[in-house]
Amino acid sequence: MPIVNALTVDVEDYFQVSGFERRVSRDEWSAYHSRVVPNTERMLAIFAEKGAKATFFVLGWVAERFPALVRSIADAGHEVGCHSYWHRLIYEQSPAAFRADLRQSQQAIASALGRRATAYRAPSFSITRRSWWALEILAEEGFTVDSSIFPVHHDRYGIPDAPRVPHAIETPAGRIWEYPATVAPVGRVNVPVSGGGYFRLAPYRMTRALLRRVNLREQRPFMFYLHPWEIDADQPRLSAGNWRSRFRHYVNLSRTEAKLGRLLDDFRWGSMEESLDSLGAARLTASAPAADSPRLDALATADAGT
Repeated sequence: MPIVNALTVDVEDYFQVSGFERRVSRDEWSAYHSRVVPNTERMLAIFAEKGAKATFFVLGWVAERFPALVRSIADAGHEVGCHSYWHRLIYEQSPAAFRADLRQSQQAIASALGRRATAYRAPSFSITRRSWWALEILAEEGFTVDSSIFPVHHDRYGIPDAPRVPHAIETPAGRIWEYPATVAPVGRVNVPVSGGGYFRLAPYRMTRALLRRVNLREQRPFMFYLHPWEIDADQPRLSAGNWRSRFRHYVNLSRTEAKLGRLLDDFRWGSMEESLDSLGAARLTASAPAADSPRLDALATADAGT
């Protein structure tokens, strides 16, 4: 079966990003002019034009207020996943609070679609060594696929020595498949090439070359992610967050849509479920070399010491 790369969208509004949360209170979200519906509909139109399917990780807050948007995503043949309800970093929550947020978001998605999501992505890839316990809760709550781990060094997220390839994780509550954000090893450094601000900042030729190397040299799919607000150059400019957060958010917004069109033309795309199916569980397990696959209990022990 041909390799199918995972195209993913984190469905959230421009004022809900982690970089702005210290200045944009969640109690005030409803006061902001929402642009998530037209931006997501624009993405749906682009994907339809290119014949690409995707997984849309929908924020529960969005699903509750715009259920018709969630139905439009599903009706277009895309997979609907969960992106939490309140977009809180997991490692800043207690396990009980995290579970409550999961259930609230699942209820919003189920109310819109008539079924629950089975794929999850944490806000800002915030499953780290500090929040490794979240994977067990995800399995307990019925999730079978997670995409919340980024194998890089970063000030907000990352497990640098986590496996780079999709892999199974055994938790006390059962197995969950992890589809990590894609990185390309350059020397001893994992270079992030999965999307978001990295995609907007890097020259397209470099991004394409590194992603092709994942497909051709490593013979496996990669995951790409984007947010609806990233194709919206006319969004309001907020005086929130520090200079780094504002730079990450606003850099090259006007170029994103054109670059996305080139990317969709240059690679084969599908939902996260389709991408995992293109590998098959046997190949997934075999494709992870021992040095690239730290044991779950080893990581949990490292968590306890931090």
